[in-house]
Amino acid sequence: MSIRNSIIYIFLLFIAACASIGTPDGGPYDETPPVFLMSTPAANALNANEQKITLEFDEFIRLQNAYEKIVVSPPQLQQPEIKANGKRITVELFDTLKPATTYTIDFNDAIVDNNEGNPLEAFSFVFSTGDAIDTLGISGTVLEASNLEPLKGALVGVHSDLSDSAFCKKPFERVSRTDSRGRFFMRGLAPGKYRVYALADANGNYKFDQKSEKIAYLDSLVIPYATPSWRNDTIWRDSLTIDTVKRVPYIRLRPDNIVLQTFNVPLNHQYLVKNQRDKHNRFKLFFAAPLDTLPEIKGLNFDAKDAFVIESNATNDTILYWLKDSTIFNKDTLTISVTYPAPDSLEVMHPRSDTITMVPRKSRARILAEEKEQYEKNEKEFLRNAKKNKNYDKDNPPTYVPATPKLKINSKATVDVNRDYLLTFDEPLSEIDTSAIHLYLMIDSVPHPIPHVLRQSEHNLREYVIYAEWRPEQEYKIEIDSAAFTGLYGYKSDNFNQDIKFRSLDEYAVLRLNIPGTGNNAIVQLLGKNDLPLAEAKTEKNRCTFYFIPPGKYYMRLFIDKNGNGKWDTGNYSDNGKQQPEEVYYYPRMLDLRAMFEYDQDDWNIKTPLQQQKPLEITKQKPQKERVKRNRNAERKFK
Repeated sequence: MSIRNSIIYIFLLFIAACASIGTPDGGPYDETPPVFLMSTPAANALNANEQKITLEFDEFIRLQNAYEKIVVSPPQLQQPEIKANGKRITVELFDTLKPATTYTIDFNDAIVDNNEGNPLEAFSFVFSTGDAIDTLGISGTVLEASNLEPLKGALVGVHSDLSDSAFCKKPFERVSRTDSRGRFFMRGLAPGKYRVYALADANGNYKFDQKSEKIAYLDSLVIPYATPSWRNDTIWRDSLTIDTVKRVPYIRLRPDNIVLQTFNVPLNHQYLVKNQRDKHNRFKLFFAAPLDTLPEIKGLNFDAKDAFVIESNATNDTILYWLKDSTIFNKDTLTISVTYPAPDSLEVMHPRSDTITMVPRKSRARILAEEKEQYEKNEKEFLRNAKKNKNYDKDNPPTYVPATPKLKINSKATVDVNRDYLLTFDEPLSEIDTSAIHLYLMIDSVPHPIPHVLRQSEHNLREYVIYAEWRPEQEYKIEIDSAAFTGLYGYKSDNFNQDIKFRSLDEYAVLRLNIPGTGNNAIVQLLGKNDLPLAEAKTEKNRCTFYFIPPGKYYMRLFIDKNGNGKWDTGNYSDNGKQQPEEVYYYPRMLDLRAMFEYDQDDWNIKTPLQQQKPLEITKQKPQKERVKRNRNAERKFK
């Protein structure tokens, strides 16, 4: 071939290659889910006794989150083996099959095609070991009782044995599992009466036998039934356009609005959860439950008599011990015996003693080394700066004297009108000179002394309240002389001066609520965006009012305080009786409150279905987004 012909040939190949760019890249996208073809045993088979079930599909498939999504009912105490291979799924049951029983394998959306991941939605496989298929079902929602959070992955089970003990002694007869919305649907029920429960099953035995397990139960019996009904069936022309909407008949399985509210039963057993020695001069003890009295502490390598200043919370389950003597807290290892009341196996209280050894994060030697290193660094810096002075005498250089540590005073300069002015300290105080505290009302920038009283806070050992005739919009000044406060370890406070401003009444909103059905028994909580309470008020004749609310976005929750103790109480399920947790309700919308406005909310209907109450913005368990099917073939036409 000549050079000229070769060039022409190469050029023609190049043109052909360019022309092929616009050809289809493998045909249209697959947007259809797998199709179930056949199985062994057959779907809805009667008198089936095969332990191994095989399902065939029209394309290669795989399983997504199989052990999270797939539920076998009746529940299997031995975990079934579920595998996908090619176009086939095998389910091997290891428990002995029960006679005359309907078996349901709910795959939900766990089956997807291998390439595109299109799910086969709400797929279930049913067979019976008897002469009939049980076709009834129930559905509903599982919420956490304390905050109406949807509970994902909880078991919902039933017992036809109506005794209370069945929940604790027998595995569920049939089960379902909640989705990301807390929703459940249980199939394969026979006609009859049932007890319905929810269980966060810790040990996988389908019964409530550990007090740490979260549970729920219905007070009333459930009788499943079916009724004819109609629903709309939407046919889409493409991903954006509706073709037709048809009304189609179907059999509605009821009840389909069950609400189960989960709770943890009170733990009667007491134990020391952990200890913590974050610094040499203090340690903390954490207990599993409140204590009526402080525990007895005995030092095993030191004398613990009068060795502590004790700082405890209101329930005595978190206790901070400040060590007074440096000869004790300079020890790298402290060994103590802690004695506290705890129940035995018969729930009878007896003294229990635990021996614990505590070591700080840093050894005493390391602390001294770090202090020496810092001293030398500061000394060099001091001498370096001194040499810059023109009066520096190199034959008689100045001596570096480190600053004496000071006791730090903490406070806020701007105070809400419904709050006290507080002084807080990093350690307990040993001495206070109240004559060194001076408080002034500022009038035209001129200080006028006003009377005041200093008192230790009831709730915090290291917090002090200054009581005075505080007024909104007024400016004050506090002056505290040096050495007014002496800490537990001898450090004294420095001079402290602060201008204090109490906010104006115009900086707040007022919220008035009318909540029918609450009477005088509800505690209403104003919530922030983190679902935590910022303020509380008790209802009187269905009404309550919140004053001094800073502008912002808020949510509301209430609970019915049945026993009048001012706090939400959990439920119980034991040999001594059953008790549901105190009822909780949410206002279904966010409130955007502005300063200088008074709001009247008369539309809080607590009888709205519970699963519709909590605003999505503060719901932590968000529902998984529904799969949006893209018409990728249509998209490709316009590229």
